[in-house]
Amino acid sequence: MGTEGSTVLSPVWRGLPRFDSSAVSNSASCALPPRFEAVRTARRFTGITLSQWGVQHIFDNVALVVSELVTNSLRYATPTAHVDGGYEPPVRLHLMRWTTRLVCAVRDPSEEGPLAGEAAPGDEHGRGLLLVDSFSDAWGWHPLAGALHGKVVWALFRLPRE
Repeated sequence: MGTEGSTVLSPVWRGLPRFDSSAVSNSASCALPPRFEAVRTARRFTGITLSQWGVQHIFDNVALVVSELVTNSLRYATPTAHVDGGYEPPVRLHLMRWTTRLVCAVRDPSEEGPLAGEAAPGDEHGRGLLLVDSFSDAWGWHPLAGALHGKVVWALFRLPRE
């Protein structure tokens, strides 16, 4: 991931116990087209990656969170005209694993932050970030800086010590 990964994740570590955030044990990244079928691709990519890393036991929670983050990026951060077939800088899924942590981060071209907990009673939409909050150990977002435009929304999962 190089410098792009450190740009994407630099604010993730605020408020967490200190450790060497640059010492990624494993990382994988997947560009996703601006189409809703990308959610299925992201889940499949997540399953394969977690299996390769030997942490498939957390697949259900991570896949649910990845699905919500990618869906939100496609629904709210990618212009509708581009979702239907035009080109827009892709949504990108990053998975990073350390000894005791896993982070999934979804980058998209919008600089507007996600709106958490905005659903009214009975609404079918607007509950995704409540699920992200419930199934991950921490989550957040930040705008990208430098040459990268847009934002990244991330979720952190603590892994049991091996």
